[in-house]
Amino acid sequence: QVQLVESGGGLVQAGGSLRLSCAASRRTISSYAMGWFRQAPGKEREFVAAISSGGGNTNYGDSVKGRFTISRDNPKNTVYLQMNSLKPEDTAVYYCAANWRNIIATTTGTYVYWGQGTQVTVSS
Repeated sequence: QVQLVESGGGLVQAGGSLRLSCAASRRTISSYAMGWFRQAPGKEREFVAAISSGGGNTNYGDSVKGRFTISRDNPKNTVYLQMNSLKPEDTAVYYCAANWRNIIATTTGTYVYWGQGTQVTVSS
């Protein structure tokens, strides 16, 4: 079992930045692909970004390309999501997820472990 805890969410004005962290415990995530998803009220969970186990491959959702950057620090067992140029439409609960098959997938069903989420609110 992998436990994931997100942090770093909050309220920010449009155009601002936030960095989310996802700390893993109970076992190392160095062999796992990791992903970030988000879910706004009344909407389905949406793919944001994913990174391979070694960090060499990444993938982003179209709505965040060029603004968000996913990274990881395996010795610290932590994954990050740097969010720049935030927009009100980025408002959502952001979830971290782990995929033991090391596939940088965009679908929720590929991921086995999920965190509880952290709220990001972008004001206009």
